[in-house]
Amino acid sequence: MKLKSFNLKLYFQSLLLVITTSVVSQEGTPEFNSTFNNPDESTWETLKSDAELMFGGLKYTYSRPFQWQNDDIGLFLGTAIGAAGLNLMDEEAHQFFRDQEEDVPGVIKEFGWYFGSPQNNYGVTGLIYFTGLFTKSPKIRRTGILMISAASSAGLIQTISKNIAGRARPGDGRDRLSFKPFSKEGTYHSFPSGHTILSFTTFYALSKQFESPWVKGGLYLAGMVSPVSRLWQGAHWLTDVALSMALTIAVVDSVDKYLDQQTLMKNNPELRKETKVSWHLTMGAGTIGVVGKF
Repeated sequence: MKLKSFNLKLYFQSLLLVITTSVVSQEGTPEFNSTFNNPDESTWETLKSDAELMFGGLKYTYSRPFQWQNDDIGLFLGTAIGAAGLNLMDEEAHQFFRDQEEDVPGVIKEFGWYFGSPQNNYGVTGLIYFTGLFTKSPKIRRTGILMISAASSAGLIQTISKNIAGRARPGDGRDRLSFKPFSKEGTYHSFPSGHTILSFTTFYALSKQFESPWVKGGLYLAGMVSPVSRLWQGAHWLTDVALSMALTIAVVDSVDKYLDQQTLMKNNPELRKETKVSWHLTMGAGTIGVVGKF
């Protein structure tokens, strides 16, 4: 009973830390505020507008590979080469992290597990967004939109990739090159790491709201707890975690760029490009759907 009570207390303390950090951040420029805070909109209208932005961020993220330039392709190839080199160290790294587990304080391991779990992580990001919505804080609302959109985008990629890759988790005699594509067994869902994606998405998105390198560094460190915890527990290979973090950074940066573009276009309508069809997420009483406007 004491352990369960301690775990619950740890979770809510972590949640409070993230929300408090968001609330005290500066509100941004007048142009930024005018984009994400329309006093003439009702709360429901704002919620619908924000849902469109979340959906738009997801679409934008998935369209980016089709718009890559030479620098982007080079970065992708560099990441792939680095991962291939790191893969050679997977088995040694696995043993190293497993050897450290006994010396890791329980509070750190508990934080890593709970904050990387979907229900807890979405609880935190959802609460951050709704705090911004009901307090009419543009900065906190945008932070929540960034977190939710990025986590959803990366989470969908993670779910599909786990099934397609079918990489075996460490242990029970399985090596770093054991694969069983399209397997339904959790044993073959090592890549990518869901805990890593959700946890680092949250903290990396939050870090983008601050200029101080010390604050950013502290948030990066907090975001690393879940990824490293999965290595201590022997649930993933080092390359699973490293590539999951690379994916997270790419997705968060894409969604953040999309939100910046929306701010720019709203304040400068002449920059908006004409398109044949404009897709929008619509919400109503008991309904939700996608509408194309000509």
